[in-house]
Amino acid sequence: MYPQEMVMPMKEDLTQNGYTELTSASQVDEQLSKPGTTLVVINSVCGCAAGNARPAAKIAASHSKKPDYFTTVFAGFDTEAVAQTRKYMLPYPPSSPSMALFKDGKLVHCIERHQIEGVSAELIAESLTAAFDAYCH
Repeated sequence: MYPQEMVMPMKEDLTQNGYTELTSASQVDEQLSKPGTTLVVINSVCGCAAGNARPAAKIAASHSKKPDYFTTVFAGFDTEAVAQTRKYMLPYPPSSPSMALFKDGKLVHCIERHQIEGVSAELIAESLTAAFDAYCH
């Protein structure tokens, strides 16, 4: 588990930009049982989270069509919440960072680490916003 003082600024990069932090399995279950659309960003300490995933998540949050909820869990820190989120993301293998869009609790779009690493934040945001256009109202 990563030290809190190391993780907090990386968490705040999203929570200060409209993302709600989920820290337990029960919070994940409660969130994904809500009707509507939820984006979950599995945040992490790696460079591709800092340089690609978090910037993409912030860009996508300003799109005209948006999920009802923007949420985040942190790999290597919020272990229970991440493990529960990954159950909902099956059959995709665990990866962090990653992003998942759910509609009425069902996974409808997933961006895995290999689709984040080495890809510009703008292209990742385009993938997210295309999914928002398709699934969000």
